[in-house]
Amino acid sequence: MKRVVVLGRGGAGKSTLAVALGDATGLPVVELDKHFWSPELEAMPPERWSEVQSGLAAGERWIMDGDLGPYDVLDVRLRRADAVVLLDYSFPRCAWRAVWRSRERADFWRWVWSWRRRHRPLLLEAFAAHARDAEVHVFRSPRATARFLARIR
Repeated sequence: MKRVVVLGRGGAGKSTLAVALGDATGLPVVELDKHFWSPELEAMPPERWSEVQSGLAAGERWIMDGDLGPYDVLDVRLRRADAVVLLDYSFPRCAWRAVWRSRERADFWRWVWSWRRRHRPLLLEAFAAHARDAEVHVFRSPRATARFLARIR
């Protein structure tokens, strides 16, 4: 694993996992939220986001943490990935973590609520279309994710 994409519902723990993977592998972690959102929390236009991601994904070693839901342009980073990790945790678990973490906007909650029904299928299609050669890991629980992380360490 040299280029890893970490995706999942809001509140799943993508950033926490990315940091732990970075510690275990020595790969630099790129938190996509920091590159995507303006200080006023306005979404970056898709064309510009593709350009920004192209620059970020040009490196030979990285972990990219972030799932920007309906705002995302996945193909850029998926084409470069050799591993994809999808945290497919339940709505109650993610909602609890999101509430505990911070206040969120209404569009965030719509995304979190509809993620498994609307967004997860789109992610799986994107993996098949743009990350054919990548190892894809789908974890339904923190315990499964912890076992994966233990194997990496």
